[in-house]
Amino acid sequence: MSTATSAAAANPLPFAAVDLGELQRIMASTYGRRDVERGLPATVAWLAEEVGELAQAVRKGSREQQAAELADVLAWLASLANQLGIDLDEAVARYAHGCPKCGGNPCDC
Repeated sequence: MSTATSAAAANPLPFAAVDLGELQRIMASTYGRRDVERGLPATVAWLAEEVGELAQAVRKGSREQQAAELADVLAWLASLANQLGIDLDEAVARYAHGCPKCGGNPCDC
């Protein structure tokens, strides 16, 4: 588990609903300068590492570990989107009406 994950698990915050746009704003204000200094290749590497930690948590972890790893993946995805200048709310709109390929909900592909 990453240091950020273990720190979050040790000091859980009260539940607060956060939409994707707000998550991007939080990530930009909290880590934006560091994200730019780190750059895209390192951010993608960290995101990939977090996806690996999520896979491990899905296989062997508790529900709390799975939730923490999902949060980490979302946080790194938001940081990457910020660096790319992509609004996640706009990006996810691709799925707003179901499958972007066939238009079905459920998917008929």
